[in-house]
Amino acid sequence: MRDEVRTFVIEQLADMNYDVEDIDDDTTLGPSGVDLESLALADLAVRVEDRYGLKFADDESEKLALMTVGEFTTMVADQAAANSDNA
Repeated sequence: MRDEVRTFVIEQLADMNYDVEDIDDDTTLGPSGVDLESLALADLAVRVEDRYGLKFADDESEKLALMTVGEFTTMVADQAAANSDNA
């Protein structure tokens, strides 16, 4: 599941016109890595929510900006797995 989520996130970043060539699991989503601004983070969050049936809290965007790609994909995969277990 985690690999599927990671692939989806990278595809979405590419679709949003971000350079994904050098992105790895240690790349942060925020300023020192991918450099997603708040609107781009919100866009990514909505795309992930729509695809995996998750809901991020409005105040989570700052937390997301500090996460690495690996941390974000693991969190999404874990939440999606928990949601499917509860379905």
